[in-house]
Amino acid sequence: MVCKTCNESLEAVVNFCPSCGTSVTKIGKRDKSEHLNLVIAFYIVMLVFLVINFFLYQDDSSLMQEIATESIFALIIIGFTFFDFKNIIKLYRFPKIDLLPLLGYITIPFASAFLVYYAVEFINVQLSDETYNYYFGYVDYPNPMFWAVLFVAIFPPIFEELGFRGFLYNQLNKIASTKVTIILTAFIFALVHFSVISLLWIFPFGLLLGYLRHKYNTLWIGMIIHFIHNFIVLYLDYYYFDSTLLEF
Repeated sequence: MVCKTCNESLEAVVNFCPSCGTSVTKIGKRDKSEHLNLVIAFYIVMLVFLVINFFLYQDDSSLMQEIATESIFALIIIGFTFFDFKNIIKLYRFPKIDLLPLLGYITIPFASAFLVYYAVEFINVQLSDETYNYYFGYVDYPNPMFWAVLFVAIFPPIFEELGFRGFLYNQLNKIASTKVTIILTAFIFALVHFSVISLLWIFPFGLLLGYLRHKYNTLWIGMIIHFIHNFIVLYLDYYYFDSTLLEF
């Protein structure tokens, strides 16, 4: 059972939510089926979009193609949120959180960004003697750092958190326990990145974001952590970018 007001998972059969005090209504089989269908639809649509996008990006992409792709992704996420708009909009309330825990959470993406960057760099070199640079994909665009920050550090935290810790989390939490919901959203979040190496860090990263979304019932903390992590990784790519590569 799940409280429809605050999305708190209820481990026992109760008449009132212990978190917000709202009267609890049991979810029937029909309601569960609807939520499950939305989860499946979300996953299939995302998978089809990402597979098509993967093959399109086998060749060099243009700025207009990049803008179109990111816009379609954003529209897909926004479209699904309208199925649960009332509950999702509540996730944009600023939570009451003490300064010390907040500072502690914000230090995590700083550590994770450096750890992931150098670890993935090491693994790539060992496996293929090659490296991957996010910034390199934008150097041919006008104002490359602007577009790199927009598409790597800003868009993903906004729309991935809305899609996975917002819509998908809400639907799963209505048919599964909180622990299962956090694990499933993290696993699906990792899967859609289409990288075996990324699974090693995106899955635990998704677990953290899911836990914070549950603990504070907000998307803001996850968005901030997601932004800091992506921005630092991008900046490291920018810092180590070798402009001589453009000559080849």
